[in-house]
Amino acid sequence: MSEVVLIVTTVASGLVAGLFFAFSAAVMLALAQVDDRAFVDTMQRVNRRIQNPVFGLVFLAALVGSLGVVLIEFTAADDPRPAVLAGAVLTVSSMVVTFAVNIPLNNRLDAAGPVDAVADPGAVRRAFEPRWVRSNHVRTVLSTAGLALYCAGL
Repeated sequence: MSEVVLIVTTVASGLVAGLFFAFSAAVMLALAQVDDRAFVDTMQRVNRRIQNPVFGLVFLAALVGSLGVVLIEFTAADDPRPAVLAGAVLTVSSMVVTFAVNIPLNNRLDAAGPVDAVADPGAVRRAFEPRWVRSNHVRTVLSTAGLALYCAGL
């Protein structure tokens, strides 16, 4: 059973790391080239659409799975695997960044209101984009390293 939990957690973590990577390697680079109004509108739409059952299930599986892997490694394994434990710490750390930085920024961006009613979309963008991009790079590195360690632990 412990290997099934690790496999499911590894796959879910890989999907989440891939999403973060896609934003770092493509989405935010493309959005850097659009005007402020298009940027705010697109990110508001993305932030609303990502809140769906499929993404929620995968994100939750990576988070809960990571916590479960730690519990299993410390209680059921005769010899806990350091790579698996480190993978869990890094994966959960990437999610802490998400909850501490990215989600609050997403909420503030959404609170700006419909883009057509925003008086200064440039100010809204400047308050959002640099910090969101930096923290996304951080969570990309953390989650990718966590995934690599999960794979090593398998």
